[in-house]
Amino acid sequence: MRVVVAMTGASGAVYGVRTLQLLHDTAGIETHLVVSHAAALTLRHECDLDVRGLEKLADVVHRPSAIGAPIASGSFGVHAMLVVPCSIKTLSAVAHCHADDLIARSADVCLKEGRPLLLMVRETPLHLGHLRTMTAAAEAGAIIMPPVPAFYSRPQTLDDVVDHTVRRALARVGIPDMAPPEWDGELA
Repeated sequence: MRVVVAMTGASGAVYGVRTLQLLHDTAGIETHLVVSHAAALTLRHECDLDVRGLEKLADVVHRPSAIGAPIASGSFGVHAMLVVPCSIKTLSAVAHCHADDLIARSADVCLKEGRPLLLMVRETPLHLGHLRTMTAAAEAGAIIMPPVPAFYSRPQTLDDVVDHTVRRALARVGIPDMAPPEWDGELA
């Protein structure tokens, strides 16, 4: 199973890192990583990690300018793509088919091929233009999943919050072994 993980410059680089960590530890999943220039800056600032350190978690690494990479073609079988985190710039490119880099092109390929594309849009507050752009991406088939924390799982640390969110995203794109524990109902 091939999974594309793309990271853009929005705050929340830890979500992309955790996604790669979970997939790296899972047998049978081949990860393809694309990190935008802005994401590399955010990664260093927020996680004290450089791109080379992150790339060690991926099976295949592509440069954002490599528009001819295999993941830019519908003939290259990919199970799903996650953009974690997803900037408003990338959201706009996806929503409006502006495939001028590998992240937007690969996302467009997932949509045209009917493959899961999850956009973990990381922006707040949202204005009407953001909301309309999210709607356009969703109408094209994208899964819009802002990283809104769930507190019913009783997280004790920030890592717990990040892990739960990433596991929900992975389960949503069809990797059920990654799902967080199921909610077993309200305690009486």
